[in-house]
Amino acid sequence: MSKASDHFEIPRKSYVLEFWVGVFTIIGMLSFGYLSINIAGMSFGSSDSYRVTARFTNIAGLKKGASVEIAGVKVGDVENINLDGVRALVGLKIHNGVKLREDDIAQIRTKGIIGDRYVKISPGGAEESLANGSSITDTESAVEFEEIVGKFVHGMSNEKKE
Repeated sequence: MSKASDHFEIPRKSYVLEFWVGVFTIIGMLSFGYLSINIAGMSFGSSDSYRVTARFTNIAGLKKGASVEIAGVKVGDVENINLDGVRALVGLKIHNGVKLREDDIAQIRTKGIIGDRYVKISPGGAEESLANGSSITDTESAVEFEEIVGKFVHGMSNEKKE
């Protein structure tokens, strides 16, 4: 007499589907990590830029991440903004291929119709370049539209009194 269990074999389980799900999960996690690091602006390894600072009396509207430009060409970014006494200390990250000179002028300017602020560097004529960690000594602060209008209105009211 033969038992039914003698002829019944347990089917072998194939793990092919689980393998590919795992591979795609790992690829997805690596992609997410890569995008997160790039969006945050982080970098690992050697840096392709150097840092300089500039002090301004007014940086109204300038934000971290704003561009630094020479002749309309982006050469770096605003890395950080801090208060140094009564002046704003702006840290600039400049691409290594661009050499700033000792007498360059850093200016806060407005770009476009919506008024995004950026740092414009006007080149000087000095021979000496700024090293990593140096400061730009010549700066021009942001001009606020409200301040100009206020001066104009006060000037008009003073003329009427006279």
